[in-house]
Amino acid sequence: MVNVEQSCHEMRRETVLGRTPHARQVEIMKYVAEHGEMLARVATSGLHLPDEVKARVLNTFLTLMNLRENLDRAALRQPIGRGVSR
Repeated sequence: MVNVEQSCHEMRRETVLGRTPHARQVEIMKYVAEHGEMLARVATSGLHLPDEVKARVLNTFLTLMNLRENLDRAALRQPIGRGVSR
């Protein structure tokens, strides 16, 4: 989970200015979806997890949510038609 958090922080820095190409944004969205699904499976697996692991899962979810929100804000800052290759 630490690797996911580090990757999210790197991608967030990459997207903060809103100049990330559309193809890269799609890659990041897939990353967020795949890792969010994985964390959801871990959290709902029914296994008894120590409190530290539960806290790490929740923190990693929050990191993924922040990255997604950052992508959404960056997309809103782009003028219509910009950043989309035609």
